[in-house]
Order: sequence, then structure tokens, then C-alpha cells
Amino acid sequence: MSLAEVMMSLEIGLIYGIIAVGIYLTFRIIDFPDLTCDGSFVFGAAVSSVLIKMGHNPWICLICAFIAGILAGSFTGILYTRFKITNLLSGILVGFMLYSVNLHVMGGLPNIALMVSGTIFHQTSTLLILSLIALGVCGFVGYLLMTDFGLALRSTGQNKRLSQNSGVNIQAMTITGLALSNGLIALGGALFSQTQGFADIGSGTGTVIVGLASVMIGERIFPHRSIFIQVISCIAGSIIYRLLISLALHSDALGLQTFDLNLITGLMVILIMYIPMGSKARQHAHS
Repeated sequence: MSLAEVMMSLEIGLIYGIIAVGIYLTFRIIDFPDLTCDGSFVFGAAVSSVLIKMGHNPWICLICAFIAGILAGSFTGILYTRFKITNLLSGILVGFMLYSVNLHVMGGLPNIALMVSGTIFHQTSTLLILSLIALGVCGFVGYLLMTDFGLALRSTGQNKRLSQNSGVNIQAMTITGLALSNGLIALGGALFSQTQGFADIGSGTGTVIVGLASVMIGERIFPHRSIFIQVISCIAGSIIYRLLISLALHSDALGLQTFDLNLITGLMVILIMYIPMGSKARQHAHS
């Protein structure tokens, strides 16, 4: 694997690390299996790309993409809290509807090409900017979760009944968690489109699986209770995941092709989920 391929893996790892932080908020913090992710990713990419094509500042486009993700996540939360639709179905419905919304945003085109000069990475190190953005996201989310608001958000996922008895608005916290999560995922989609130079209607497929794989890899490598470490581990897990994928695809011994990516990811997730279960089983066997 060449140096250029390693650099590319680091860049994509940082982008999906931001997405993994978003997925960490729903799956780990508020205990909500959100499947809006795939649609939110493309939504952010579509909004950012269209605004860039219209001549707007690419940094402003990232903020708009973040807001677009917030709207998508809020809608999922409203379906769950107000319309009493199950959490899984709420995410599936919003993600399903976002496919049409994204096509409308993109003017009916399945993909949009971007000029490199119109992105935030023009004449600047892509890896440096992505590293700064990823660190900023980690700092913001880590600090937010340490505040009183963050404690209320975390208690929502740990014990809803106790939180409600303590005066926490469960519905508002669920909507807020989903909004923030999908905002980060949409931001990741916008960054991905700007680094790759295009936005594609099918680019969000498998986002939730890749994000979960990154979260779980980070948890296994950094099994720490500190919130800041948990958030940073999402970024680290994503980078490690991308490097492992690149090594697997470039290994002549394995003979894998690019279209084997989903198979590799699925097997990796299964292995990660099995290993702790196997170790616990061995511990019970010895006791």
C-alpha cells in the first residue's frame, strides 16, 4: 500500500470518524437505533454541493449541510415522540423519504461534480483541515456531554423512567439527540463530497454499518469510561477501520476486490461483536 493510499485512508477515516461520533450519540448515548443515517449523509452532501455550485462560500455550505441534517434528525424524533411510530420505523421512513428529497435538492440529477477550487480544501492540506474539524467536533461533543444538558441527555439513554421522574423531558432530549447526531452525519457527507469532488445519490449506502463498525472498534481499543476518550475513540476506530480495509483490499494473498467491501465490513462487525462474547463465555467456563 502506497503512501498516497495511506493518506487517503486517513482522510476518509477522519470524515467517517465524525459520522461515527454522530452514530455514537444515537446508539450509545440516547439508546436509539437510528436508521436515518444513510439519507442524512447524502442530504448533507447534496445541500453542500448545490450551494457550492451556486457560488456560495464552502464553509457556509458546511454549516447549511449541518442544519439540513438537524432537520432530518428532528423529523425522525418527531415521528417517534409525537406520532408514536417505533424508533426503527421512524428512521427507515425518513431515510426512505430523503431519497426523493435529495434528488429534488440535486435538481433531479443522480450526481453533481464539483470544481476543486470551490471547496474548503483548495490550496490547503486536506488532512490538516479534516484533523482540525474532527478535533473540533470531538471537543464540542465531549464538552456538551459533560454539561448539565449532556448529563440529562445521557440519562435519557440509560434509564428513561428515572430521568423522567427527575424532571428530564424525554421527548425533547430524544429529538435533540437525533438532531445533533444527523447534523454531524450530514456534515460528514458534505466533507466527503468536497474531498471527493462530487455528490452522488447512492453514496450514503451502508453509512450506519461503517459508523457502527468504527464505534465498536474504538470501544474495544479504548475501553475507557471517560466521555472525551469515548468520543475520540470513534475517530480512532474509524481511522483504524479504513486502514484495515485498505490493507485487506491491497493484499495479494487475500485476492479481494473493491466490490468485496461490504462483505469485509459485515464480517468485521460480526467478528468485533463476537470477540467480547467469546471472552465472557471463557470467563464463565473457568469460574
